[in-house]
Amino acid sequence: MPPSNAPASSPSAVRIDSWLWAVRAFKTRSAATAACRAGHIRLNGNPVKASQTVVPGDTIRVRQPGFERILEVHVLIVKRVGAEAASRCYTDHTPERPPAPFLGLPQRDRGAGRPTKKDRREMERLRGQQAE
Repeated sequence: MPPSNAPASSPSAVRIDSWLWAVRAFKTRSAATAACRAGHIRLNGNPVKASQTVVPGDTIRVRQPGFERILEVHVLIVKRVGAEAASRCYTDHTPERPPAPFLGLPQRDRGAGRPTKKDRREMERLRGQQAE
């Protein structure tokens, strides 16, 4: 089903970087182009250039930090549309991500006093902060 503000006659093929930007997979078209150049985009299992065209029925894999999105193209659009209209242009086959394990922060014994410099650095390392 084409988005409500999409033209009545949608194009027969669209550049992959333009389509990814239009369906809000990337914030900018240049970011989508850079992802294609870096090899983070695959069309039907093959790495692509930004100028590669997509047609309805194609499967696009977008590698993002920590996971990979799998999108099946239904409607071709060139103009960027709202999030709700964009979500009707594809089917998202991305598997659900497992929750990140929570390690918890170490607890100091009551009355143990102030942490030493070594203790403080270890706590910062566990929190993911840089030690100064």
